Amino acid sequence: MDAVEPAYGTGTLLLIAAGAVAVLLLLIIKFKLHAFPALVLVSVLTAVATGIAPGDIMDTLSTGFGGTLASVALLVGFGVIIGRLLEVTGGAKVLADTLIARFGEKRAPLALGVASLIFGFPIFFDAGFVVFLPIIFSVARRFGGSVLRYALPAAGAFAIMHAFVPPHPGPVAAAELLGLGTNIGLLIIVGFVLAVPTWFVSCYLFGVWAGTRTDVPLPAEWAGRAAKAGGDHGTNRESSTGAGSGSAAGAVGDARAGEPDAGGDEGLPGPPPSFGTVLLLLLLPLVLIFLNTGLNTLATAGSVDGDAGWVQALRLIGQTPIALLIAVLAAMVVLGRGRFDKGAVEDLANGALGPVCAIILITGAGGMFGYVLRTSGIGGALADTLEAAGLPIILAAFIISLGLRVAQGSATVALTTTAGLIAPAVQGAGLSSLDLCFVVIAVAAGATALSHVNDSGFWLVGRFLGMDVPTTLRTWTVMETLIGVVGFLLAWLGYVLL
Repeated sequence: MDAVEPAYGTGTLLLIAAGAVAVLLLLIIKFKLHAFPALVLVSVLTAVATGIAPGDIMDTLSTGFGGTLASVALLVGFGVIIGRLLEVTGGAKVLADTLIARFGEKRAPLALGVASLIFGFPIFFDAGFVVFLPIIFSVARRFGGSVLRYALPAAGAFAIMHAFVPPHPGPVAAAELLGLGTNIGLLIIVGFVLAVPTWFVSCYLFGVWAGTRTDVPLPAEWAGRAAKAGGDHGTNRESSTGAGSGSAAGAVGDARAGEPDAGGDEGLPGPPPSFGTVLLLLLLPLVLIFLNTGLNTLATAGSVDGDAGWVQALRLIGQTPIALLIAVLAAMVVLGRGRFDKGAVEDLANGALGPVCAIILITGAGGMFGYVLRTSGIGGALADTLEAAGLPIILAAFIISLGLRVAQGSATVALTTTAGLIAPAVQGAGLSSLDLCFVVIAVAAGATALSHVNDSGFWLVGRFLGMDVPTTLRTWTVMETLIGVVGFLLAWLGYVLL
């Protein structure tokens, strides 16, 4: 539906926006209300407060929610199925082991990080980190040194891919809200190009440096396995939450007890796929998406006839949802053959989709809130204010996203809420598709920095690595902040120069 005539002036609308964000933070932080109903409730209250007609409120909510899910749900759903199939067949371990063998012992942290960057394309941060954790511990036990030396480059790679690169929900939703939905392929290219140097500086170099200054030993359970197979798992170290962080790492080892520590294939449904097969399945959707992006560029330049049937057909299979669908079907056939029956493949897909339901719904609700902000005139009021203040859009995007991230912890909520707030200013600025990509990365960078105690990722990494809160703050939090700052500076540089 079209935007309504604002019922109030700029000052009042901005006060309503500030109040809406404050209520959202209060519901999530103070009352521990799940982000999904909290976002829906605040969207309704904001629509009422800004004077949207009661008869139009439901249409506004549905349009914002459905429009966001139309782009997010397909990409996230297909992506997690690919990641799950590679996980259970041993593809993730093959990827890591092959790269470690080729990079060498001294560059094992670099190899783990590169493997995580590649594997992080289809799989979420928390799932990817947990899948790689036994590999990280195995490599740390084999080569020695602080666990941080191996864990931070890998964890940082998953965090960056989750924030910067589609098909992850945050960048997809931000791209949709900022008007880049039809050019996801370009965002994948820009996101990955910026992700690699960001990771190298903020995760690899910092991780190796932190590993030399902060000795985080193997969790007792894994150190015990090195001393004697099946021996005593040792005592758990306690974190400041009172939860045994050692037990968290032990849970990974117990849950994945069938996974080999050093190259064996025990516990897998069959022989693991080859490195070439894993790489092919991960690159297949990217090649198809880039084909669509390239043909679109050539058609715009007049080098090919964009209306030609063969161009339209190739661009269709290069649309991101279709490309991921083709990759999913290929993965089911290639990885399922000789390992699973058809029913088992279906069960794996069901198991992969279940855990991401909450993330998809939160992303959709964030899109709903953003649409209410735009429709009510709040987004336009913010755009006028930013223009009057002379604050660059990309800087405003980073600051707003960073503030929301620090306040409530969820990167997805920070990404979608910020994109909804700045969308009118972005659309009114007449930015190119490339500039829009840089703005999306700036929002993602702000939503990544300063991870602390209200972020689930903070506790996930801290507990699994057996770190207390002060250690997690000076390692994980610093690394996440470096990701945000370096990523933003690179995005701003591209925004200014290109």
